[in-house]
Amino acid sequence: MSGSAGNPAPDLIVAIDNGTQSVRALLFDLQGELLLKSRVPIEPYFSTAPGLAEQHPQVFWEALCQATQALLAKMRQSGNPALAPERIAGAALTTQRSTVINLDRDAQPLRPAIVWLDQRRAEGIPPLGGVWGLLFRLAGMSRTVAYLQAEAEANWIARNQPEIWRNTYKYVYLSGYLTQRLTGRLVDSVGCQVGYMPFDYKNLRWASRWDWKWQVLPVRPQMLTELVPPAARLGEITPAAAEQTGLPAGLPLIAAAADKACEVIGAGCLSPEIGCLSYGTTATINTTHRRYIEVIPLIPPYPAAVPGAYSLEVQVYRGFWMVSWFKQEFGHPELRLAEEQGEEPEALLERLVRQVPPGSDGLVLQPYWSPGLKVPGPEAKGAVIGFSDSHTRAHLYRAILEGLAYALREGADRTAHRAGQPVRELRIAGGGSQSDTAMQITADIFGLPTSRAHTYEASGLGAAIDAAVGLGLHPDFETAVQRMTHPGQAFEPDPAAHAVYNDLYQRVYLNMYARLRPLYDELYEITQRSD
Repeated sequence: MSGSAGNPAPDLIVAIDNGTQSVRALLFDLQGELLLKSRVPIEPYFSTAPGLAEQHPQVFWEALCQATQALLAKMRQSGNPALAPERIAGAALTTQRSTVINLDRDAQPLRPAIVWLDQRRAEGIPPLGGVWGLLFRLAGMSRTVAYLQAEAEANWIARNQPEIWRNTYKYVYLSGYLTQRLTGRLVDSVGCQVGYMPFDYKNLRWASRWDWKWQVLPVRPQMLTELVPPAARLGEITPAAAEQTGLPAGLPLIAAAADKACEVIGAGCLSPEIGCLSYGTTATINTTHRRYIEVIPLIPPYPAAVPGAYSLEVQVYRGFWMVSWFKQEFGHPELRLAEEQGEEPEALLERLVRQVPPGSDGLVLQPYWSPGLKVPGPEAKGAVIGFSDSHTRAHLYRAILEGLAYALREGADRTAHRAGQPVRELRIAGGGSQSDTAMQITADIFGLPTSRAHTYEASGLGAAIDAAVGLGLHPDFETAVQRMTHPGQAFEPDPAAHAVYNDLYQRVYLNMYARLRPLYDELYEITQRSD
């Protein structure tokens, strides 16, 4: 793009980030600096029965409109020519993963969106038969496939709301719905395809007709949208969307990726030796690779925010939700004191955890508060071992932080083994990254230099990087990531603490699941039978 000195070329990017708790509209420059921000809180979900998590799609759209309108208003009110709306070159969208919406022929929702936090299960589905069923039985994966069938929202809707399923014209993720509202096109990014859809993760496209996924899901090919790779153009903001959002009509909307994938490149983790830890509701470790590698056999990597690349991800499903769980169940003194003193509870919890030495005086936690697909398997439960009469609430809280870091280190080790590329540096994003104690514990457990992403809005920055490359404002992803990201505050591992943690990790933590699994299997059978 070009422009005269009096009329500079557009060089700002609007990134829209629809997370679980809020929608943010973010204005970035080509150096990755967050210039302005607007945040609109949203109710994550409502529940009509235990375990259900739904939200009306209109809630997401209205919050997006409010956020972008407020951002454009801030730009105009700034009086700064460098922040004039005319300087916006394009927009990009990133959203929470795996939230699904049924649309009719007019692109209107047929029912509330099923949010990724939903826990419903489609019970009683016949097991996969034929050749695929035999292959999965031989591979010991039958239970995993049955888990996937039960977890797939499409199976639940088809079995429990068949009329809605019959009337579904397109079955989309939240990203596809919001893209349609913005551009009028039923199209989505390859980078947003994370969930229970017939998607070919290896070839980064919808699954071929012979793929087993079509046999375990009721989705038909014509129910799926067109896909484009990250950094490609999804469309332009329509006049109707411009009126509602305040964004200029005709503004290009560039494909980004799901929030976790965007967070990875927004934290600067473009090469496989830099690991991106996300300390959010679900804690993850991701590395970016150009090769398709299954860290856990038959469990695919996810599409990266870079076209043709993969995010090798290992998840701890309840992640930093466990901090909220501790605060709710055991943190009443801190909650009360915080209210009395006008402090944040997290600041008081930081003081609490610093009372305890590395290793929590032998208290070791395995953070399987929510089951996995294969590692750990669906039978897995959480465990805490090593209790004695000297342990306090502070020990348990520190053990939670340590257990999460142990689990993520195990994920990093598993990834390094499969990929042949060890992680040598860590970048951490997400809400938990704001804790200095959590950062230091992570550095000490991994024994690696660890730093925060330079902006808390790492997923939004990743979307802006996609837009910058797609618009030709940076020539490639290497250049864009180099210029738009840099490490924030750094934490170096303490050798003495690492030695303690390494012994606990190698000699205790890594043995816990194998030793406890027979008991987990018994618990699984007993509780399944009682259900």
